Amino acid sequence: MALLLSLAACQRDAAVDSASASAPDMGPAAEENGAVSVAPIPPAAPAPKPAVESSNPREASVDWSPASLTSGEAWISCDLDYDAHGDGDPLLALDRESLESALAGCVERGVLRLRYRGRVATDFAALVERTTRVANDLGIRKRVLDLDSAGGMVEDAIRAGDFIAESRWTIWVREESICHSACVFLLSAGDVRRIAGHVGIHRLIRMSSTATTRAELNAELRVVHGRVRDYLERNGSSVDVADLMMAVPNRSLRMLSADELLRFGLDGVNPAQDDLDRLRLQRECGQDFVSRRDAFARAFDRKCREHESELDQLNACGLALRRDFGFPDAECPAESPLSEFDLAQAEPEPADPTPEASGPPLGGAYVDGQGAAVMPTPQPPSG
Repeated sequence: MALLLSLAACQRDAAVDSASASAPDMGPAAEENGAVSVAPIPPAAPAPKPAVESSNPREASVDWSPASLTSGEAWISCDLDYDAHGDGDPLLALDRESLESALAGCVERGVLRLRYRGRVATDFAALVERTTRVANDLGIRKRVLDLDSAGGMVEDAIRAGDFIAESRWTIWVREESICHSACVFLLSAGDVRRIAGHVGIHRLIRMSSTATTRAELNAELRVVHGRVRDYLERNGSSVDVADLMMAVPNRSLRMLSADELLRFGLDGVNPAQDDLDRLRLQRECGQDFVSRRDAFARAFDRKCREHESELDQLNACGLALRRDFGFPDAECPAESPLSEFDLAQAEPEPADPTPEASGPPLGGAYVDGQGAAVMPTPQPPSG
């Protein structure tokens, strides 16, 4: 047993060392952000599972006391085509009436995009929880959290992340957007993650520390570090992320490569959610459906992810692949890849998924049955 434990520890250390060697891209950390802890993280309570139907008895699970968004800016859009329609309408208040008004236009299509730019803090966690609850009550089942954040509070990122993990969100980091430090914990929570921007990590900070020696500080950090590892593990991400963070000085920023994002379970389909979905889909749609879904996912990684770096191109490539695998499925159309595309009832001719394909990329995005975003409408010709 001692030998097995020793070998496991060596393998973990080797994985972290390998990651450090493969992507040494370092840069300065953003000011007044990072991954900040102000208190030991309390034991995680199970997040309330959202219901699509209106459920007044569940109102107690979300705190609707007066709150405002001061740590960043948020926008609501019912259209996922950010190139054509921008970020959407500014969300100026977090009360239930304001959120219901902001989301009302998304009911017919059944999809929303929440764009957030700013720090991860208590008000951000409230934003996610309240938006999710109103979306549930309005029957908006498809959601995209469109992030641009340099980090923030560890405890609030974990609180928001555990809620996201039970609420069927896709998470985007678009071109020219960032997800640094504590923001990385949010990636762990999404059902599907689509990343075209920059993801970086560095060491946690204990702002409320009273430590006067390195040993005292490390003892405090071990408490936070342990809870971060537990959080990553229950949300399907590698605990090596937490270990790697502790090796990067807070004044610096360690950028994660595309290969590392996949290896650490921070990009693509969340492996923990995928296991749950597989069990459910075998019951509801049959083994053949699950086999074709898996084959599609492998082809997407091989033909799209390896050759495309921008979200619109990546999603257009996925759209072109689905017909080869019999999707949309006649029996389970809502669970098929690109199912929101079918709800739009305006399917264009998809682009050739091969790297040699030419022509304009598809623009305008929807979310598929696995939560992945796709781009349904071709860009108009210029000139």
